Amino acid sequence: MSATELKDKDPGYWKNIFMSEMITNRKKRIRQILSSVNTYAGVPANIEKAVKLSGLTWAVTFKDTSGKETVMKQMDICFSHTSLSVVWCGLVWPCIKSLTTVQVHGVTPMTFDKCINHSKKWPNRFSLIADYDLRSFMESCEYIGQDKYVKLLHLKPGLLLALWKKSFEIAFVIATLHYHQLLELSTLGSANNMYKFPPHVPVLDDIDPNYGLHGYQLHIDMHSGLRTYLCGTYRSLFCRKEYIKDGFLRLSVIALKNSKQHAPLVGNIGFSWKTQTFEGNIQNSFIMDALVLDETEKPFWCFSAPVSLHTSRSSETLYDFMGESFYIKYQDSIGKLYIELVWVKESEEYYIVNMVLFLSTEKVNSWFGTKY
Repeated sequence: MSATELKDKDPGYWKNIFMSEMITNRKKRIRQILSSVNTYAGVPANIEKAVKLSGLTWAVTFKDTSGKETVMKQMDICFSHTSLSVVWCGLVWPCIKSLTTVQVHGVTPMTFDKCINHSKKWPNRFSLIADYDLRSFMESCEYIGQDKYVKLLHLKPGLLLALWKKSFEIAFVIATLHYHQLLELSTLGSANNMYKFPPHVPVLDDIDPNYGLHGYQLHIDMHSGLRTYLCGTYRSLFCRKEYIKDGFLRLSVIALKNSKQHAPLVGNIGFSWKTQTFEGNIQNSFIMDALVLDETEKPFWCFSAPVSLHTSRSSETLYDFMGESFYIKYQDSIGKLYIELVWVKESEEYYIVNMVLFLSTEKVNSWFGTKY
């Protein structure tokens, strides 16, 4: 290019060229990192390494009635077997009564050049993961539990808001994010739109009369911070046609009358939290991760969410035990998970004595091309 041509360029020309090159190089680097991740049964095996290599962090963005946006960077992160928890805490929060929405974004640097100081104001790429409407907050949230300082509320999918009991202001926020497709969602979307995955194409089967009803696996992980209460995989789950009712397939995971399947929750159950000024523990609450695989070991349904033990009025669960009875229930548009437990006084442990998985027939038919 001649000196004359260089002079004729608009003032922002070279800046645009530089930014375009940076975006292209970023996309290439992100794709390289994603392709290097080993995935087993839909779950990245080395996600911590991928997060570090990509410079990936997460942010929450609050919007209020005046249109003002408040962006908060993550304060802490905790990796578990199949999910991670991102924590935001601080002394100054927007007033919850004036908030209209809260968004969770994955944040990555626009450049991976080691010579560049990222502590300075270099641009970041925001990728929308979840968008929550707070205008009807109290009606849409689910109560999880409380201690003497905070009340814990859940917005699906996977957002925990802790409110100070005295002031009803935000104490801290936690996002529980399942590993399945998390890296793609956190890096390949835009600030206003989630990344769209290619649509699932059903593999048809005209031979098997029970196609889509058998061969399921459920991996479940119950934890809080670095403590794991239960981690297990249940295979060869199935549903008979006569058990398809009310729009759901019913799959028994742990049978009430099969004591060999009953499983204890190890340790003292509770959700621990800590801010700059206070810390506490919300008893009988924790994070539950679940991943359902189909017969080809492709992920069919997953979630990571806070749950709590609820006192059960049913005496049936006292089948062969003496102790108080409890239940855990999670439900979204794809499925339900219902768990019954008893408190065994002798060992001072909760035992799971019944677990049932329900899968939406609409989802099953869409996934397998069936008509149940």
